[in-house]
This record gives sequence, structure tokens and C-alpha cells, in this order.
Amino acid sequence: MERADATSPTPTVNGDEANFRKYLGDGGNESAKDLEKVMSHVEERKAPEDKRVSKDLDDPMNWPLGRRVYHTTVPAFLALCVTFGSSVYSPGISEVAEKFNVSLTVSLLGLSLYVLGLAFGPMIAAPLSETRGRLAVYRMSIPLAAAFTLGAGLSQNMASLAVCRFFAGFFGSPCLAVGAGTIADIWPPVNRALATSVYLLAPFLGPALGPAVGGFAAQNKGWRWTQWPILMVLGACGLYSLGMKETYMKIILQKRMTARNGAPPPRTGPSGLTALKFLLTVTLVRPVYMLFAEPIVCFLSVYIGFNFAVLFGFFDAFPIVFGEVYHFDLGLTGLSFLGIGVGCLLAAVNVLLIDRLVYRKEYEKSLKQGKAGVVAPEHRLYAAMLGSLGPPVGLFWFAWTSRSDVHWISPILASIPFGWGNLMVFDEQGAEVLTGNTVYHQLGIAWATSLLGFISLALMPVPWIFFKFGPRIRQKSHYDTIKV
Repeated sequence: MERADATSPTPTVNGDEANFRKYLGDGGNESAKDLEKVMSHVEERKAPEDKRVSKDLDDPMNWPLGRRVYHTTVPAFLALCVTFGSSVYSPGISEVAEKFNVSLTVSLLGLSLYVLGLAFGPMIAAPLSETRGRLAVYRMSIPLAAAFTLGAGLSQNMASLAVCRFFAGFFGSPCLAVGAGTIADIWPPVNRALATSVYLLAPFLGPALGPAVGGFAAQNKGWRWTQWPILMVLGACGLYSLGMKETYMKIILQKRMTARNGAPPPRTGPSGLTALKFLLTVTLVRPVYMLFAEPIVCFLSVYIGFNFAVLFGFFDAFPIVFGEVYHFDLGLTGLSFLGIGVGCLLAAVNVLLIDRLVYRKEYEKSLKQGKAGVVAPEHRLYAAMLGSLGPPVGLFWFAWTSRSDVHWISPILASIPFGWGNLMVFDEQGAEVLTGNTVYHQLGIAWATSLLGFISLALMPVPWIFFKFGPRIRQKSHYDTIKV
């Protein structure tokens, strides 16, 4: 849950206070007063407990409840659509290989490159949202993702299909990077659990729903119809998002100053090649540096990376188990993924209960102790600690009951604790999409799934270790961390 709980960078306006005073002019007493309110407003937003004196109605945290709920559901809806697009293609892979006369491994490029696009897109979208705002990113990404999805559905060869799928994922992924920032813009940390649970649930339901829809589409209409549902949902997302407003306070303040004075505030940040260098540093160099220099970043990256691989590796088992062992057709095989969806729904409920029963008490305790509502980040690990038990249980259960002499409901039930645990721990993309199918045929269902189970078992202590030694690890950070 850390990703959505981390607040956006403290909103500031391009330029310091002195520049704004000069820009507004000495004679504008009203503007000067407005400046004072804006600058105090910015300072107030730094407070961890988000108890601001400002009643500025332009502040997203002061919006009416209905508007904030709407701005929560838009990124969640988009995240559902984009992750749905990753797995809906899977049931059509065999037909793609046959139609384009390529191997099954090559036809998997339509899946693996889409996931790769999901990984690369946020590298551009995240810094862009800091300079141009969240709304601009949403407005740009939806039509471009739809255009390349259309191209994928109309592709006449494997090369064009692979390229279009990559860019469909690339331009669809910004909602996964910017969505958490949108949630942080409009909900104070203490009230953010429900919104975060809704937002995190969507990317997990997407991959579970994709095969269910794609299976019937590929079976009855052909592989091209695995792309049309994505296009339809993207169109619905685009229409639904038309009512969105900007939520990033920095951009809201800039627009207010421009409207009041007829010109944008003076730029004091880098521009030209300097800006490009800064962008590359922030998006490429700094993350690599942090990966090797910051222990908590390194360990979390390895942990989440392995969870990604286990998730998609497990997905490879379903067509083999339900198609080859239980002889389900494509449509019914797709429906078997819904067990993971049920697990995700249960996890969302558990996350809310943990927040209300555990984290909220820590927050109130912090207020009573005069710590301004600051809670050690380790207290956000309760869900992950509990959820780490789910994947090993589900994987070993699935591995040794996926036999023709055992009823098909058993492996479906086994996928529920797997989905439950994965959402509790929090993950979303994988790098095993090219190799998993081969591994399952070489090792067999039981041992291939058990291999994933052993990996999950080895990773299970990680959240517990972070909870125990988190403060000590944070002390070794080169960056500012929460002091409690």
C-alpha cells in the first residue's frame, strides 16, 4: 500500500515567494493578500495530519465528497481497463501463431511487449504530471492508447501487432503512475484507505477479467476480437473522464495566477537541454542509483519483482490445467481466472479492516503523543505481513490438486488465497510471460507451480523483516525519511 499512501511532492508554484511578489506588483493589495493565502496554503499542506486552516474551494481536498469520489473512480476505471488489456490477448495466442505463421513463443510478444510498455510509460508520465498536471496526462494517454489498440486489432502481420501492443501498453500505463498521485491529491492520509483500496483493486481485477472475456471472444469471433473489448472500454473511460478537473495543487495555483494577471508566472526552473538533463536524471539515473544505494529500495524492488514474476508465471498454469487436464474450452478456461478476482475482492475488504482497526489507532495515538499524526511507515505493513501467507498456500494447494482425479473446483478455490495475498502484498506486472508456458510443460503442473510456491515461501518473511528492522534501514538512507 506504500505507493498510494506516499503523498505527492509538496505543491509549490514555479518561482519563489519573492518572484511572485514582483510578478503581482506592489500596487495590487488584493493580489498580495491572495499571495499570502496561497503561500500559507502551500505550507499548511505539508502538515501530516492535513488539518489546514485554508478553506480554499479550489483545493481538491476541500472538494465536495461526490466530486472526490468521482475523481477516485476515474483512475481506478482506467487502471482496470489497462490491466484488462494485458491478459485479454492471452486466449488468442494460439490463433495468432497460426494466422501469422509464427511460433507460439513469438506470438507471446503481443503479451510481453504490452507489459513492457506498461513498465516504460510511467517513466515519462510521472515527471510530466509534475510539470503539466495530472489532467493533461489523462487527456493525452486515453486516445493514444485507443489508437494503438485499434492498430493492434487491424494488424496484418506479427511485427505490426507487436509494435501496436507495445505502444498501447506504453500510452495506457500513465494512469497506473498518475492514479496514485491523484488519490493523494484529493484525500488526506488518514482518510485515504478506502480510496486506495478501490484504486488498487482495479489493476488486480483487470488481469483476472481479461481471460474470461478474451476466452469467449477468441473462441467465437477470433483473436482480433480480443482487442475490441479493450477499445470499447477505453472509449467508455474517455467519456467518463470528461468531467475531470486538475487535482495537482501546483498546477491549480499556476492557473489561478495566470487567470488573475493575464500571464503565466515567471519560470525559474530549468529549460531546454538543462530541463532534458534534469528529466533524464530524475527518471533514469536517480532510480538506478537508489536501486543500488538505498537498501529499502533494493530489497523492495527485488521482492516486488519476484512477486510480479510469480503472478504471471501462475497465470500460465491455467490454460494447461483447465484446458489440457480438465478439457475446458477457451471460454470456460477464461472463467477459471475469476477465483483470483474473488481473492482480490476479499483482500480489499481486509485492507480496509486493517486500516480501521489498526492503522487508525496508531494515528490517533500519534496525535495524543503530540507527533502531529506522523505514524511510522512500518505500520502500513500489517496487510503485507498477513497477505504474505496467502500465495504459498494457494500455490501448493493448486500444484498438488490439479489432477484429473480431483474435482476442477479445487484449483479454482486454491487461486483465491493466491489472489488475496498478492493484492495484500501489492504487485502488478511480470517478466515471466515468455518462459512460463515452456516451464510448465517441461516440469509438469505440480512441480512448476511448486517452484513458484517455493519462491513465494522464500519471500514470505520480507514484510516481517521490514516491520522489525524498518527504522534501522531508514536511518541508512541518503534521503530524508520519516522521523517518528
